[in-house]
Amino acid sequence: MAGILSGLEKLGLGNLTEASLYDESKKNEKGEGEKAAPVIQEQDFLFEKAQQCPVCDNEFKAKTVKIGRAKLKGTDMDLRPKYESIDLLKYDVIVCPKCGYAALSRYFKYMTGAQAKLIKQNITPNYKGNTHTGEVISYEEALERYQLTLANAIVKRARASEKAYICLKSAWLIRGYGESLDENAADYKTKKDELDAQENEYLQNALEGFLAARQSETFPMCGMDEQTVDYLISVMAIRFEQYDVASKLIGSIITSTAASPRMKDKARDLKEILVQKIKEKNSAKK
Repeated sequence: MAGILSGLEKLGLGNLTEASLYDESKKNEKGEGEKAAPVIQEQDFLFEKAQQCPVCDNEFKAKTVKIGRAKLKGTDMDLRPKYESIDLLKYDVIVCPKCGYAALSRYFKYMTGAQAKLIKQNITPNYKGNTHTGEVISYEEALERYQLTLANAIVKRARASEKAYICLKSAWLIRGYGESLDENAADYKTKKDELDAQENEYLQNALEGFLAARQSETFPMCGMDEQTVDYLISVMAIRFEQYDVASKLIGSIITSTAASPRMKDKARDLKEILVQKIKEKNSAKK
């Protein structure tokens, strides 16, 4: 009986006519012939994207995360996104290496003539240049870039919401930094305490900024609708024991006709936490 590969002789592949169809799969079942899964590294998510500075017109390239490459694995209560194998927050700041202009990616291209002038007068003369040359951006480098971004926002007199958003994302970045520390390192506790204090400072400033923006700006704000901003404010307000603020905003989300069912569920979960926190505080007073 002819084999299922008989006829390959005509193509010059007669040596394969007796090949066993499933030998390779049997080897794999035994653990033979298996190839190790490729190790995914942070640089695998990145590419160099061309940018043009709106302040000095300098053209340069910035490390950017490939769209759809990173897989979301969850979010924190305050909506910090967490991805597998990479912290996208490290790459959300764009810095012009020539003039020192820095901004979150969503704001980088938006610049008025007056703002550009302020940056040229107050940032550029003293800027020593961005010397980052590595394949990836470290947490230390990323935090420095966020600090430069916040300095630029202050100088260009950005809206309260933009400055608050920078503070919020800085706090998220610092949280990720803390999670990346080696718990067995001798200086782990010292470093972790230092980062926790920094995170709190940034969150307090984010809370202050969003509360101010809510009174003076219109929605959407930083790409977020009113219910999302109110939810974020509520989470931070609970953290810093501003329970009256949190209670009011959580109530507005739950009763809002514009809030999505998912956001209402998150608000109800947050309300339970708020009630428990208030009980604990009252018990401590007794």
